[in-house]
Amino acid sequence: MKKFKRHLVTSALPYANGPVHIGHLAGVYIPSDIYTRYLRLKGEDVISVCGSDEHGVPITIKARKEGVTPQDVVDKYHGMIKEAFQSFGISFDIYSRTTSKTHSETASNFFKKLYDQGEFIEQTTMQYYDEEAKAFLADRYITGTCPHCQNDRAYGDQCENCGTTLNATDLINPKSTITGSDPVRKETKHWFLPLDKHEPMLRKWILEQHKEWKPNVYGQCKSWLDLGLQPRAVSRDLDWGIPVPVEGAEGKVLYVWFDAPIGYISATKELTPDWEKYWKQDDTKLVCFIGKDNIVFHCIVFPAMLEAHGDYILPENVPANEFLNLEGDKISTSRNWAVWLHEYLEEFPGKEDVLRYVLCANAPETKDNDFTWKDFQARNNNELVAILGNFVNRALVLTDKYYEGVVPELGELTDYDKDTLKELPAIKLSLESNVEHYRFREALKDAMAIARLGNKYLADTEPWKVIKTDPERVKTTLNIALQLTANLATAIEPFLPFTSAKLLKMLSIEKPEWESLGSSSLISAGHKIGKAELLFEKIEDSVVEQQMAKLERSKLENAENEALQNIASQKENVTFDDFGKMDIRVSTIVAAEKVAKTKKLLKLTVDTGIDTRDIVSGIAEHYKPEELVGKQVLVLVNLAPRTLKGIESNGMILMGSDASGKLVLLSPQDQVNSGAIVG
Repeated sequence: MKKFKRHLVTSALPYANGPVHIGHLAGVYIPSDIYTRYLRLKGEDVISVCGSDEHGVPITIKARKEGVTPQDVVDKYHGMIKEAFQSFGISFDIYSRTTSKTHSETASNFFKKLYDQGEFIEQTTMQYYDEEAKAFLADRYITGTCPHCQNDRAYGDQCENCGTTLNATDLINPKSTITGSDPVRKETKHWFLPLDKHEPMLRKWILEQHKEWKPNVYGQCKSWLDLGLQPRAVSRDLDWGIPVPVEGAEGKVLYVWFDAPIGYISATKELTPDWEKYWKQDDTKLVCFIGKDNIVFHCIVFPAMLEAHGDYILPENVPANEFLNLEGDKISTSRNWAVWLHEYLEEFPGKEDVLRYVLCANAPETKDNDFTWKDFQARNNNELVAILGNFVNRALVLTDKYYEGVVPELGELTDYDKDTLKELPAIKLSLESNVEHYRFREALKDAMAIARLGNKYLADTEPWKVIKTDPERVKTTLNIALQLTANLATAIEPFLPFTSAKLLKMLSIEKPEWESLGSSSLISAGHKIGKAELLFEKIEDSVVEQQMAKLERSKLENAENEALQNIASQKENVTFDDFGKMDIRVSTIVAAEKVAKTKKLLKLTVDTGIDTRDIVSGIAEHYKPEELVGKQVLVLVNLAPRTLKGIESNGMILMGSDASGKLVLLSPQDQVNSGAIVG
């Protein structure tokens, strides 16, 4: 394994149009903080950088809705996010922002170097343009009817009802969200990074040289590479962002996906004058912590940018977690279905480590996982209180009771004493291996194994009984219990930094060096320890019920808002002749299969009574193909055909959505002949 002189740890830049929630923490920031704290404890040369991602269309949309400037939006959320991270113990060496002068200069110079080297392709494309606003429209500024599920509030990049990824040109009856007018298509020039040019390098670098990457990361990269990479635009028509620094680019800014990862470089520049050591020397290990929605940008696009530039090292690893759900449902910022970090810190003062523990113990490292308040309560009460807190409290209270808080001498060891102490070096080795391979859930179990070991040791040796018959023996027992406690304080520091600090204070010792972990002489005989304090307290049912009630209120508010939106968005009246143009027929699904290399599309073969045809529908996440065969559905048969993923789709299957957002097929109550006309 290659040895590195220094480590650079980056964490995905949170988007500054809202606060941070538990999904962000579990996916990126707790893993990166554990890894960084571990390296610091080992005495490694390591810096951890992050910052707010402050450009892009969603920020301009939020600013427009709130009647403020984009700068007002990012200033508000940058401050909120930074403060929440600090309060939660996320120990970045710098938390910067992409609206800083250093970042603007760094990103502009990066683009200019690639431009001067001829790394970009200039292309003129047709994009939607709002003639009233006199502006090209980003995808999120265009809404229309989804061709898959008929949702009439789909965006130009995605339908949030059925989840299907769209192009703005896929929408039926597109409208500008700025003026409400019908946009027109107009020519515009942009610069593209030819990812296909870098595909051979990426194939070798990822598929051959980094097979040790997490399966979810490696698999997604392989899927992208196998599909074949295409040029990707690096500029947008927008007035918020870093201006494209070349002649003839007025009104254009760097696309946020190009701009944001350069933020790691600019943050490092702000942190240290030695920044080039961390970015340009091969003996630096660059590790980028991200969520799974950022895999393509950090493993395909950003490395292609770095390679094209020529001066920078590439990431050694890109550990990406899957998604964390909340109470069985996807976390959604727009629906307020989330546990927000700043609110948690207000409602659970002093319990930062409880959330850190639960999110690490339940981290979505290999698959999507679910956060529930009942599990939060159970892990706190049954693990932190009953195992970790219980062991520490017994060890310190008994020492205070029998020896007035003075660490007793270590006497002759029994075989059981020796066997107990022998487990510490093995725990250390396992913990190190798990952290260095980004298995943080297992590493946390290793740290907790010391508390479990201590509880078992005290339960087996029963010093509270033996003190009456063999007080000398109890001295050795409690010396060993305190050695285990001191080891525990070191082992839990990357995971539970606040608890580690409290424990060290109670033991009245400085933070031991990592290399001493596993030692049976971390605390000397004759040393006076402090008074025991409870590290954790039980969380009562009433606390959990309050949080569940809070989520229920969010559900009710969402339902009310949806109802109001449906009323507000009721379509204009149509004439009978308009309605009569639609040919809707009862049809029977005779075959169904998934569309290759997509998550959401099904190819349905339907008998319309007049013919048998194929329809592509974005319902793969709601129905399995085998569930659909034989079902009768309603089909708009005279919709103009569209080609999706190389399949010509002839018609639209009519659907609605239930209260949870699940798509539901509209079917006749009784079986009727295929081809029966609805009207």
